[in-house]
Amino acid sequence: MKSNFYHAVLAGVAAVSFFGAGLAHADVDTGKSSVIATTKQMNVPVDGKFKKFSAQLNFDPAKPAAGNANVSIDTGSYDLGADDYNKQAQGKEWFDSAAYPAATFVSSAIAPAGGNQYKVTGKLTIKGKSQIVVVPVTIASQGNTQTFDGALPIKRSQFDVGTGEWKDTSVVADEVVIKFHIVASKK
Repeated sequence: MKSNFYHAVLAGVAAVSFFGAGLAHADVDTGKSSVIATTKQMNVPVDGKFKKFSAQLNFDPAKPAAGNANVSIDTGSYDLGADDYNKQAQGKEWFDSAAYPAATFVSSAIAPAGGNQYKVTGKLTIKGKSQIVVVPVTIASQGNTQTFDGALPIKRSQFDVGTGEWKDTSVVADEVVIKFHIVASKK
């Protein structure tokens, strides 16, 4: 289960980044928002959640190309539900939170994808490794509240998450799915 937790940590970071990418002129309600990373350990799904993140967002659905997002996730806030797993996830073989306390996402483009869906392109950086990713985001508005939902598969090996004995993906899968639900109040 240790391996799975680390994999989930990576996914959680990416997820938070993606959530932030879709927010527009809004204050994020972290109490109602969630970023969950799901990985598989010995083919059994395992979820982990990041408890701390910050986002600087600017998005108008009428002008999506003018939007931008900068998101930072506290890698030490990853919670797998057990202190020993959380500490292992923060260690050098997984997130190395002492050397890399934050994972980041910086958007470079936002494009409509039909209806209330958007594709947010940007640079995701985890553990000092960067990848350009495209995040599918669904946006819903109700009154003064906007929600941003999505799921993005990433490969933990591309970010050196799970090194040493954990580099082998036969126990902990390489794919991590980042699922996010961000709730924000419009400014």
